[in-house]
Amino acid sequence: MRIKDIFKERTVFSFEVFPPKKTSSIDVIYKTLDEMKGLEPDFISVTFSAGGSGNGGFACDIASRIKEMGITPVIHLPCINNTKEEISATLDEIKERGIENILALRGDINPDIPPKTDFLHASDLITFIKTKGDFDIAGACYPEGHPDSDSLVDDIINLRKKVEAGADHLITQLFFDNEYFYDFREKAAIAGINVPIEAGIMPVVNKNQIERMVTTCGASLPKKFVKIMQKYEHNPEALRDAGIAYAVNQIVDLVANGVDGIHLYTMNNSYVARKISEAVLGIIRS
Repeated sequence: MRIKDIFKERTVFSFEVFPPKKTSSIDVIYKTLDEMKGLEPDFISVTFSAGGSGNGGFACDIASRIKEMGITPVIHLPCINNTKEEISATLDEIKERGIENILALRGDINPDIPPKTDFLHASDLITFIKTKGDFDIAGACYPEGHPDSDSLVDDIINLRKKVEAGADHLITQLFFDNEYFYDFREKAAIAGINVPIEAGIMPVVNKNQIERMVTTCGASLPKKFVKIMQKYEHNPEALRDAGIAYAVNQIVDLVANGVDGIHLYTMNNSYVARKISEAVLGIIRS
């Protein structure tokens, strides 16, 4: 099923997973997916060789497994480290596996891997995908602005280019203050961006995780969130539960304010995905 059609029916609720490390068995993620199967996500997206780590070979296999489970898969497709020929070959494989949905990304720039020059921006990739098949294409967006952008205004101008190139809907980077999302959504609408925008939510379950993610994506931390980390940083179970509660509160507020969808960055943690799903699915689907 095409994701853009799901948005026409209801508020979307989805998960993200990532392939195991090259040294790990793919069965690890298959077990996690089996544990998530009964949580009723509208789709599950699969990351593809983030930062040039080389684990992308698993991504198509995982997406196929998700499809076999009766859940719609979305496969991430970064382009900065690939040529047109390489992307074309990947698109052929995606098509052969019957996968219809792609999240088109520039991808992380790895300082140890010189970037290719065929695709400098995600909009370039989206334009290319449009020539290779009838895919449903998602794009990424950043409520607080892309770390490489000069300003949020410039970032939204570039985002509009993605939509004009053919992005059917958008998924945000993680954020912890919903006001950033509401401000971004308003600015996007003023700029003429009228495709569905799904809010990316990451439940923080350990201190190292949040410090790593904030460094990577530049998301700011509200005082309330910082106090939670400080209070429970030496109590892993309490921090996990507090992180789940914070994410649930974010989601409830977003749904009450008419969000198009919730995309849960599960970090391959089926326990966290289950706890949040149990708390919010009835609210999202009501």
